[in-house]
Amino acid sequence: MLNISIWFFVQVANFLVLLIVLNYILFKPLLRLFNERQDKIKGAIENAKAIENKKEENLIRLNKDIAEAREKAKAIFDEFRAEGLKQQRAVLEKAAAEAREILNRARTELRQEAVKARESLRKDVDAFSKEIVNKLVGV
Repeated sequence: MLNISIWFFVQVANFLVLLIVLNYILFKPLLRLFNERQDKIKGAIENAKAIENKKEENLIRLNKDIAEAREKAKAIFDEFRAEGLKQQRAVLEKAAAEAREILNRARTELRQEAVKARESLRKDVDAFSKEIVNKLVGV
C-alpha cells in the first residue's frame, strides 16, 4: 500500500514552491522573450510585405512612365519624320523647278544658237555659192 507520510507533503509543498519560483524566475521571462521575438518576426514580415507592395506599386508606376515616355518619343519621332518628309518634298520641288528652269534656259540658248548657226550657214552658203558662180563663170 501507499505510505503517505509528512515528507510526502513536504515534497509536494517543495515542488509547488519550486514550481511557483521557477514560473516567476524562468518561465514568465522566457515566455515574454518568445512573445517579443514572435512580435518582432510578425513586424518584420509585415514590413517586408509593405516593402514588397511598395516595390510592386513603384514597378507599375515605372512601367507606366516608360510606356508614356515611349508614346511621347514615338509622337516626337513621327512629328520629326513628317517635318523631314515635308522638307524633303520642298527640296525636291525646288530642285525640280530649278531643273525645269535650267532646261528651259538651255532650250532657249540652243534655239538661239541654232538660229545663229542657220544664219551663219546661210551667209556661208551665199558666199560659197557666189564663189562657185564666180569660179564657174570666170573659167
